[in-house]
Amino acid sequence: MKNNKMVTVAMSALALSFLIVGCDRQVSSETTSSTSSDGTVKTKDKTVTQAPDGTVTKSEETKKTTPPEKP
Repeated sequence: MKNNKMVTVAMSALALSFLIVGCDRQVSSETTSSTSSDGTVKTKDKTVTQAPDGTVTKSEETKKTTPPEKP
């Protein structure tokens, strides 16, 4: 019986820690794309997120897609 109460307390503490920590909040997001004369598409994604403690993180991702070769 005592072991069962300890498990319940541990699970409650774990659930409470997830509620307190929270998730990152997305502040802004921007996507731009450009197409060159050979058909290549270049896409750039910029995202700014804010953590619950106030720290701001900026991330940038660039993708380049080339069209398949024509026979």
